[in-house]
Amino acid sequence: SGTTIVFIEHYMRAVLELVDRLIVLNYGKVIAQGNPHEAMRQDDVVTAYLGGAHA
Repeated sequence: SGTTIVFIEHYMRAVLELVDRLIVLNYGKVIAQGNPHEAMRQDDVVTAYLGGAHA
């Protein structure tokens, strides 16, 4: 509790298991933040990391 780390990872299962709060960047711009499970469902995140064809 009360500890902040910078954790850079593309394997989302690991991220979701380890963090309580998440900030998602795309080309240096914050596109989502907050609850990890909610952030990963946001349209901008899905489009950025899965591509428009999968969104």
